[in-house]
Amino acid sequence: MTEYVLIALALLGVLILGGIGLVVPRLRRRQEPPPPVDTRVPEPTAPPVEVPEGELSTGILVEPPPVVEAPAPTLEVPEPTAGRLVRLRSRLSRSQNAFGRGLLGLLSRDHLDEDAWEEIEDSLITADVGIDATREIVDRLRERTRVLGTRSATELRALLATELVTALDPGLDRSLRTTPKEGVPAVLLVVGVNGAGKTTTCGKIARVLVADGRSVTLGAADTFRAAAADQLQTWGGRVGAETVRGPEGADPASVAFDAVRRGIDAGTDTVLIDTAGRLQNKIGLMDELGKVKRVVEKHGPIDETLLVLDATTGQNGLEQARVFTEVVNVTGVVLTKLDGTAKGGIVIAVQRKLGIPVKLVGLGEGPDDLAPFEPTQFVDALLGTEPLARDA
Repeated sequence: MTEYVLIALALLGVLILGGIGLVVPRLRRRQEPPPPVDTRVPEPTAPPVEVPEGELSTGILVEPPPVVEAPAPTLEVPEPTAGRLVRLRSRLSRSQNAFGRGLLGLLSRDHLDEDAWEEIEDSLITADVGIDATREIVDRLRERTRVLGTRSATELRALLATELVTALDPGLDRSLRTTPKEGVPAVLLVVGVNGAGKTTTCGKIARVLVADGRSVTLGAADTFRAAAADQLQTWGGRVGAETVRGPEGADPASVAFDAVRRGIDAGTDTVLIDTAGRLQNKIGLMDELGKVKRVVEKHGPIDETLLVLDATTGQNGLEQARVFTEVVNVTGVVLTKLDGTAKGGIVIAVQRKLGIPVKLVGLGEGPDDLAPFEPTQFVDALLGTEPLARDA
């Protein structure tokens, strides 16, 4: 009996051990559950700082240099226009010295015969005074010297100076109309042939206006030459004047119209419009200049049309002035390069022929070498000696 019990216990032990052997491997193969997911929003971190390669070995961090803004360009202050012609007098007198001394030398002869008067006429004509004006001046001089019995050099110079000033018609209005009216700026149209220095002169006129206290908007209506718009913008930038320009080849009338509109919006005093150089025998180009005038006048009448003439062209300038006057009604002449010619009489010829006053004269290449024209000061420089003591 006891043996059966022992056998039964042995079998039971074997069964228990076998069951354990089957269960344990399965428990070992069971995968562990995945770790819980962290749902918290990570805090922002600063971006990594890039260190230049050359500094990695030393561990030294060098901060980049601070950004320094470029200083605003300093605006130029043009010289006051009052007294400019006096300051530039020496330049004019040097160029006209032979003319003035020649006339005074002829007039101071002991005996003024017909040959002497013919030489005086030739000197005036050579200086581009013009034939009609020359004959009138000489006739008046002959009469006054005969009646007054004038012989001294001082008296003769005074007589000659008086006649030249009279020929320049000092009563003509030489002021520039630059005052705005009823919220519309004054409009100045600048015209002239190629090669007269028109765009440069236009920039100098802007300086004259700024020097006289006017705010200016420039219109670069010479759209056929890209350099002209760049050049005008440079001139304007020096004195704080805005330049309105269009793409190369744009309609000049459209640019001129926009310039005036911009001047109205900005509240500037004066709009100065530079036009393309025109050859007086190119009818199509002259018609286009007339179109610029008509389009601009949709804003209001043009206050000034200034014709830029090169003094060295002499009598050819008269034909240029005549044609331009027919197209755009020129109100004043700007005579450039007067310091580079001995033919200052062209001032008289232009006014006598066309009745148009010379309002500004150029006497050098400097930015402020454009001066308001004053007949008495001009004649003083023309004759090349001290200021006159006029006879009553």
